[in-house]
Amino acid sequence: MNRTTVSLIAATAALAAVTGFASVNAPDGGDDAAKTAKRLPVERTSLLCPEPSTSDLAETSYTAFTPSSEGAGSGGKAELLPAPKVLTDTAKERTKGLKPFLTQKSPGKPVTGEESGAEAPALVGSADGALAPGWTVQQTTTVSAGSGRGVQGANCVAPDTEFWFPGASTAKGRSDYIHLTNPDDSAAVVDVELYGRDGSIKADVGQSIQIQPHSSVPVLLSTLTGKPYTNITMHVAARSGRVAAAVHSSDDKLGGDWLPASTDPAPSLVLPGIPKDATSVRLVAFAPGSDDADLKVRLASPTGAITPAGHETLHVKSGMTAAVDLGDVTRGEAGSLLLTPTEDAVPVVAGLRVTRGKGDKQETAFIPATSAVGARATVADNRAKGSTLSLVAPGETGRVKVTASAGSEAGEPVSKTYTVKGGTTLAVDPPVPSGLKGSYALTLETESGGPVHAARMLELPENGIPMFTIQTVPDDRGTVAVPKAEQDLEVLQK
Repeated sequence: MNRTTVSLIAATAALAAVTGFASVNAPDGGDDAAKTAKRLPVERTSLLCPEPSTSDLAETSYTAFTPSSEGAGSGGKAELLPAPKVLTDTAKERTKGLKPFLTQKSPGKPVTGEESGAEAPALVGSADGALAPGWTVQQTTTVSAGSGRGVQGANCVAPDTEFWFPGASTAKGRSDYIHLTNPDDSAAVVDVELYGRDGSIKADVGQSIQIQPHSSVPVLLSTLTGKPYTNITMHVAARSGRVAAAVHSSDDKLGGDWLPASTDPAPSLVLPGIPKDATSVRLVAFAPGSDDADLKVRLASPTGAITPAGHETLHVKSGMTAAVDLGDVTRGEAGSLLLTPTEDAVPVVAGLRVTRGKGDKQETAFIPATSAVGARATVADNRAKGSTLSLVAPGETGRVKVTASAGSEAGEPVSKTYTVKGGTTLAVDPPVPSGLKGSYALTLETESGGPVHAARMLELPENGIPMFTIQTVPDDRGTVAVPKAEQDLEVLQK
């Protein structure tokens, strides 16, 4: 074995950690393959934050945070830069000299920034070195009046090539925009496909949308269709390049929020964190394959999994959006929705629209189906008051450690461990840093037992309106599986 071969193996392992394109799951080959791989922290992460609002009354705060990671070393930085809506050659030259909107230099403590009004841009961010593993950015906007008034929260999104958004709408009084942001140096080409209750909706304008490098494009969904549709599933697929996609929804009567993408299509889904005082819950599901899906619908309550009366199952026809109003399904107790196949395992995507309040003082948020907390997950921008953490164990009982970070201005980290019984939802006031000033982040780590899914609700009530937003807390994908060099050497020696 010569030194060139050994160096090549080391370089390949390093490249996997740098790009983040290596699988975060076990390599092909099952348990045996998993034993031949070790996990290393990613060395670079990209996140994109959509343009927060078109309202002059909007007040937006940004919170960036990276938890400390073993083996991540030291050094590195994380920055968020403004992304122009339309990038001309002149604008592209200007982006080279743009000052970062937000810069984070060390893990363990949140960094915050603020913007006001309708001119706040989309942001393109990247983190490297010790700042990359688990880097999280939360964008929280409050709008005091007008269409979409309320709290609008979004986790800034990693670029990808495909997104599913069950729960979008082009109904009268509703304004949904899909924000497409390109982080790369070359243009991206994207198709936006819409599906209603009767199947595919003709939307020729949604084909081959071009997003210039380092820029963001908002598209009003109603401009893609010839008539209004109350419940839509939207599929965003990149023909070339990568984008981050996020849907901003505004309702004339029910406020507004960001509608996040569902997790990848799967036969069983978990939608965590329905508030105990939800007055209305709507479930929207879609089966993207060639087979119909029959789903068993259960609510994981604080005492166990129950079947909502009159909504025991949901039939989802292939290629058609199914929607059902579950009413005040939680009935005064926090809960989470569990979807499982009644017979055949058919992959689906799903999301919830959750409403709180009554009359002219209603507010809406969205909960997508989400993956489990996994090894570690983080949600930023928690406040001393108004944060609720919901934990649900869809199968076996699980145990999760929750760490409150240092405060953005002051405060010392604290941790607490929670046991979540199988089939139940546990809603708690999360731990708060001692001596807190400013906001803080919550980092969740699975300690034992079955998988646990999580969501955080942030309440900022105003003028009698229960303004709120909900963010799910999936695994942060802060590590990648890299084959051990020793095994590579053995293979090459043969």
